[in-house]
Amino acid sequence: MAEKRDYYEVLCIVRTASPDDIKRSYRKLALKHHPDRNPGDTESETRFKEAAEAYEVLSDPQKRQRYDQYGHAGVNGAGMHDFHNMGAEDIFSMFGDLFGGGRRRSRGADLQTQVELTLQEVATGAERTLQLVRNDFCDDCAGSGAAPGSKKQACPTCGGYGQVEQSGGLGAIFGRVVTACPSCRGRGSIVVTPCDGCNGSGRRSKERVVTVNIPAGIHEGQSIRVRGEGEPGDDGSTRGDLYCYVAVKAHPFLERQDDSLVCRVPISITQAALGATIEVPTLKGTAEVKVPAGTQGGQVFRLSGQGLPNLRSRRRGDELVQVVVEVPRKLTRRQEELLREFATAEDSSHAPESKRFFDRVVSYFAGDDD
Repeated sequence: MAEKRDYYEVLCIVRTASPDDIKRSYRKLALKHHPDRNPGDTESETRFKEAAEAYEVLSDPQKRQRYDQYGHAGVNGAGMHDFHNMGAEDIFSMFGDLFGGGRRRSRGADLQTQVELTLQEVATGAERTLQLVRNDFCDDCAGSGAAPGSKKQACPTCGGYGQVEQSGGLGAIFGRVVTACPSCRGRGSIVVTPCDGCNGSGRRSKERVVTVNIPAGIHEGQSIRVRGEGEPGDDGSTRGDLYCYVAVKAHPFLERQDDSLVCRVPISITQAALGATIEVPTLKGTAEVKVPAGTQGGQVFRLSGQGLPNLRSRRRGDELVQVVVEVPRKLTRRQEELLREFATAEDSSHAPESKRFFDRVVSYFAGDDD
């Protein structure tokens, strides 16, 4: 499969483009590459679908932010439609308001929820059982909106076709002016005797239990799409999807950096000077880290393979242990005596960085250092 092009490149805009710039550019490209204008031209059809995908992301502030931060991986499954396998008319109808025409989609509304994971669950993957409330088919009328025992009637405006011809609008450009019937909203029929259970809407609020499998390595803000768990469309033919956005609970010791974990561990000045073996927390318990003599504050030690799995390759990152040398705030009399004794025996060769720094200070104030 060919690598996806950058969405900004697809729409021929800069990364700082305004929403109006994005809209104007997409409209221009959609009109240029619409299959009705380019019959039999597979390249134009590809560009038409590619532009729709780019517009769906960049016209949505949240999706655009995730795309700017993570690229294509940041929006995979984040409420995205599969434009590659959609027909041109279905794509065109999605953005009908943008062109001043187009028919209503029968696809149902998408739903969103949030799941919170621990860092351990990010490392292993997790399963969540969610309870949600959604508008669903009324049990009394099976979603028809008509009272039990009664029937719908053909819409007198459109004669039961669900569409009406209309002059003007984008359809005239392509030789067709067909829109959804305003009376029946494209259904082709109307309810004469409404159902008491749903007041003729055909929908009622229902509880739903959904199990969601969350892959290891997922990032904060990414989502899992559960197909067909949204609300039903106007004609009941196509349900929307459920999007579960991920939030990651803060860990008491570990901080995520991409696929690596960072742990900041305090050590004493004697451990730093003399060396020591310390125990540090990991997602699997504790691990030993050997701190060599002469370790400096901020130095980093690596625990290979103790990080998080990459969402795509599954390869694990590392844990980075950064030591923080802690200077005691209070000393006993004996400790102070020992440190003063050590200070008198200090040799500048044992602290070369300090010597170089203060030599430069002296040189600077003497006017020798520019």
